Amino acid sequence: MTNKNLRSDLPFILEPACKDYLWGGDRLIKEFGKNTESLPLAESWECSTHRDGESLVKTGYFKGMSLRDVLKNNPGFLGEAYFKLIGIGDYEGDLPILVKLIDAKEKLSLQVHPDDDYAFENEDKQLGKAEMWYVLKAEKDSEILVGFNRKISATEFENALKKSDINKFMNRVSVKEDDVYYIPPGTVHAIGAGVLIAEIQENSNLTYRLYDYDRLDKSGNKRPLNIKKAMEVIRFDESVTTRQPLRVLKYEKGCARELLNRCKYFEVYRILLNSDSGVKYETDTISYRVLLCYDGCGTIKNDTEEFSLDFKKGDCVFFAASKMDFTIAGQASFLDVRG
Repeated sequence: MTNKNLRSDLPFILEPACKDYLWGGDRLIKEFGKNTESLPLAESWECSTHRDGESLVKTGYFKGMSLRDVLKNNPGFLGEAYFKLIGIGDYEGDLPILVKLIDAKEKLSLQVHPDDDYAFENEDKQLGKAEMWYVLKAEKDSEILVGFNRKISATEFENALKKSDINKFMNRVSVKEDDVYYIPPGTVHAIGAGVLIAEIQENSNLTYRLYDYDRLDKSGNKRPLNIKKAMEVIRFDESVTTRQPLRVLKYEKGCARELLNRCKYFEVYRILLNSDSGVKYETDTISYRVLLCYDGCGTIKNDTEEFSLDFKKGDCVFFAASKMDFTIAGQASFLDVRG
């Protein structure tokens, strides 16, 4: 980065919080350059203000600070849309979303997440968890479990859980690179072994574990299950569509863009950049932006501010909600997340 005397609202790269859950591997270290002693490395929380794992600012004006502290001191960085959603006065430095990379060397537990209403009432006013998965890589025969493959009652489901015989009721979906899945709250799901995912979700760490294959943690104990709460939030009356969403890749000089997901919590676009001279990237006061680079490298510039920021595969860049024009040059693939 050039010129240390820059505006505070210019973009910066984040340093993730790393999680060593037992089902993780080492691909985030080897392929994405994560600098951590955590092994296995299951998740890197790339853009997070959650108290269970806060991202730090790696470059720029706020280098060394937590993202949470930056936003607490500069709430305007989140933009108009956020304050219209929550109401001014409720804000305490929390980003509404959380961006992760997930390396599932082994399959994850069968689980479900609550919605906002349940979490507010039963989890000390926390957010629920809606999430979107973008599949970065998947080994041959990799799969996910999403929802049920037929209508099932709560009693039937609970009886199957007691017999460790629930998998036969799950909707099994083969996955491949570039797939997109939206997982609404109340949907029973699990990521299978051999899948590398970018996850965009609400700012929540509420997971109700239903079945964990009797695995033992590093202390030799089974991980706790959360059957009672899970049964209260599972949506037995709703079906889940696992077909790929309609996606339209729009080409322009130097790049291609497509909308991957739009819901009440976030919008996610995929951008394929191939330009040495750079393509225009405008920010506004409506919303913050988060760029997660999952392949290649490039440079973000703003000539007016004499600003230049290099990014590479594995980097996550935060843009404050501010009216500014940038150019992004290079050969890179990234997710563009907006609140």
